[in-house]
Amino acid sequence: MPRSEHRVHREVVSYVRRSARMNPSQEKAWDSHAGRLVVDIPPRVTSTSVHPEAHVDWDAVFGRRAPLAVEIGSGRGEALVALAEAHPDWNIVAFEVFQPAVASTLGRIARQGVENVRIVLANGVEGLTVLVPPASLTELWTFFPDPWHKPRHHKRRLVSPDFAALVAARLTPSGSWRLATDWADYAEAMRAVLDAAPGLVNAHASDGGWAPRFAERPLTKYEARGLAAGRTVYDLTYVRADAAHLPAAPAEPAASPPCVPPPPGPDAPPVVGDLVHRVRRPDADATGGVPL
Repeated sequence: MPRSEHRVHREVVSYVRRSARMNPSQEKAWDSHAGRLVVDIPPRVTSTSVHPEAHVDWDAVFGRRAPLAVEIGSGRGEALVALAEAHPDWNIVAFEVFQPAVASTLGRIARQGVENVRIVLANGVEGLTVLVPPASLTELWTFFPDPWHKPRHHKRRLVSPDFAALVAARLTPSGSWRLATDWADYAEAMRAVLDAAPGLVNAHASDGGWAPRFAERPLTKYEARGLAAGRTVYDLTYVRADAAHLPAAPAEPAASPPCVPPPPGPDAPPVVGDLVHRVRRPDADATGGVPL
């Protein structure tokens, strides 16, 4: 049979696969906890794809009915676990394509004693499309997605009109999509795409459009390095268009234009271990950065 008949078509995705080699502690965490915390999904073609007929009953997986939140690109789980601890009454699902990062997350979940998280080792866009029912998502988190700087790579960016339409269809009427990036051009691109998305409304449009920093998101070493390098962290929050009339949540103060926060004071959120982020940096560890 000709070789071309065996070739797998490489789709445009928002991540780059890295080595799946795990260190001993990651292997131990995987062996100890993956069976309970990683939800096995049938693939479509590649190992991180999702079969279009796959189905998950999340109420059955968690053993309860509760609000559903999703993080796409959870890295080593710093934000994921902190948010799970902040919302023990939510069921939280993370999509991550890098197995060593998932293994690190499993170890973190076990150390913190968190019970309300499950992880899917798969493409988050496909996962959200196939595995999350319409109008079922209380919150979606996409923190520091790959900015794909080069213009020819912009088609790989996670935030796109098609993805915005998908998110709008998956959010509950009172649901929210929270985003963060420390790359100004990507922040502006996100605003341009999402402000024009028919199904979404900027929750802080009357305050300049930029959301205040999401207080529940821990300050990671990655974010702290970006701030130290002079980059600004931009937060955004969008809600479904048909919920735009709802009053703003009282917990968040009015937003001002993004700025570089001052050095952390005694009341600043703690800096936690580094996320496996999507861009390889000179000071990255040996496993490299993680995509999504």
